[in-house]
Amino acid sequence: MSEDQAENRRTTVSDIQARKGGKPIACLTAYSKPMAQWLDPHMDLLLVGDSLAMVIYGMETTRGVTLDAMINHGAAVIRGSEHACVVVDLPHGTYEDSPEQAYTSARRVLDETGAQAVKLEGGVEMAETIRHLTGQGIPVLGHIGLLPQKAESRGGFKIQGRDDEGWKQVMADGVAVAEAGAFAIVIEGTVEALAREITETVAVPTIGIGASPECDGQILVTDDALGLFSDFTPSFVKRYAELGEDVARAAKAYADDVQARRFPGMEHCFGMKKVKKDPPRL
Repeated sequence: MSEDQAENRRTTVSDIQARKGGKPIACLTAYSKPMAQWLDPHMDLLLVGDSLAMVIYGMETTRGVTLDAMINHGAAVIRGSEHACVVVDLPHGTYEDSPEQAYTSARRVLDETGAQAVKLEGGVEMAETIRHLTGQGIPVLGHIGLLPQKAESRGGFKIQGRDDEGWKQVMADGVAVAEAGAFAIVIEGTVEALAREITETVAVPTIGIGASPECDGQILVTDDALGLFSDFTPSFVKRYAELGEDVARAAKAYADDVQARRFPGMEHCFGMKKVKKDPPRL
């Protein structure tokens, strides 16, 4: 396939998997068609993350979002993208009970959105499920280290791998997820040296978020990176813009114009269609 042909098709999970050890994989989250349109030309992978529970819906954790909501947002991102590989998170409570439950949820996501893959959280304990999904033709992006869906039961959002026991567990998770057939693995909130070692150990690409520059790719929540989510900013986020401040300034300018009757102007209004009248009869 020529370079031009590759640029004119959507990136596949095989393309992502082939980037192991090569050009770093650029990833961001997307939850809507307009955002997907803006990001798509520049991203290798767009993740419809369950982080939308907090970013879009104002929930305190990611655990409250439903499968139907993820499907709706996933379909919107597909409609707004042409180039990036699109992956949709399986939300809490839709895959943990059994491999069969995970398959039913994942099948719905792919069929109803057109996305290329699903993502699920967990390591050794989810290996059987990942193996079942991939065996049934469902591409899976793994997620190890800090697991937002399980943070409440693990004492909060804590960096992983800071002691020997934690290090061994996250390493085992990475190996298990890779061997189970995941095409790539997100490593979140993990000490740098451990994320680097996992990247060097597993045969599939790693995508870091609060992990290591040595990962095969990086991902951030777009709203964090663009300054659109201001409730808190994780220490691992680099702000590339402060669009929230721009939105606030624009809203104030609009309100000022409305209240001063500067908007709308006549150029923003519609006149009546002129009706041609018959000439008067003499």
